Amino acid sequence: MDFLHFTGIIIAICSFLIIGIFHPIVIKAEYYTGTKLIPLFIIAGIAVIIGALFVENTLVSALLGVIGASLLWSVGEIKEQVERVKKGWFPMNPKRKKEYED
Repeated sequence: MDFLHFTGIIIAICSFLIIGIFHPIVIKAEYYTGTKLIPLFIIAGIAVIIGALFVENTLVSALLGVIGASLLWSVGEIKEQVERVKKGWFPMNPKRKKEYED
């Protein structure tokens, strides 16, 4: 097995899992806080990506990059989630009903 390199496959599987984990995070974040967490997602995403620049291990650096990119991608997804809630595709938080009115 000296000729097989699993790093790429491990990164692919972990990327798939990370992206899958962020889907419910976006849904819950929007449900409970609306768009208030967007600055946190931006700051965390940038911080994690910068952190990835300083990690020597390729696997860890790549996974930090995927997490950072997923955090930044979530900013747009939170905004889209608001629209999906308005369309009735996802439940609306009744405590924040006024935020969904145009």
